[in-house]
Amino acid sequence: MCLAVPARLDLCNDDQTAIADLHGSRIEISTALVPDAIPGDWVLIHAGFAIQKLTQKETDEIWSVLEDLDHG
Repeated sequence: MCLAVPARLDLCNDDQTAIADLHGSRIEISTALVPDAIPGDWVLIHAGFAIQKLTQKETDEIWSVLEDLDHG
């Protein structure tokens, strides 16, 4: 099973990479699929790639579902 998770972009580089905050862990990701992403944006990450931008509401809903699954 594959899972994509939300993260907030902290820093975007010119080479289509970025540093994202994933619940306190800073990870390097590719932003090649969302070239208009900027620091502060929420993105959905899968396999090291930001695959789409998210709103704060979408991010909150995804984390809520994931937390429910963890407690289920």
